[in-house]
Amino acid sequence: MNLTVNGISHEVDVEDDMPLLWVLRDELGVTGVKYGCGVAQCGACTVHVDGQAVRSCQLRIGDLEGEVTTIEGLGTPDAMHAVQAAWAEQQVAQCGYCQSGQIMQAAALLELNDDPSDAEIDAVMSGNLCRCGTYPRIRAAVKTAAKNLREA
Repeated sequence: MNLTVNGISHEVDVEDDMPLLWVLRDELGVTGVKYGCGVAQCGACTVHVDGQAVRSCQLRIGDLEGEVTTIEGLGTPDAMHAVQAAWAEQQVAQCGYCQSGQIMQAAALLELNDDPSDAEIDAVMSGNLCRCGTYPRIRAAVKTAAKNLREA
């Protein structure tokens, strides 16, 4: 099976029902995507498939259609993505475990809406859980990233 992850084509020999999460982590060594709950309820495993935020723990590799972007492929070698930069500026991460999924969800939101309200941010981000409770900083970082993207 051939798949493209972060702009690089990979050939993998796995069963069709293997979750994308395990293909990324175990077969390709892409470990920025995290295992959280395994049932698509926490968002730690969020990646983009053709720009759409998806839970990689529940997407079977045989059902994958499109290019995959993980936290490692979000920015460029020379610069962080605006969401990553805002996360650092707002000092969002506490333990950091959920943050790659949070960032990927936020980046997908800002692709669709470059000026989300607090309610829109809360609604879209509600599927991404943070045990440390950094939600106010997450919202602030999304607003910072949105502003920076609009001004770019």
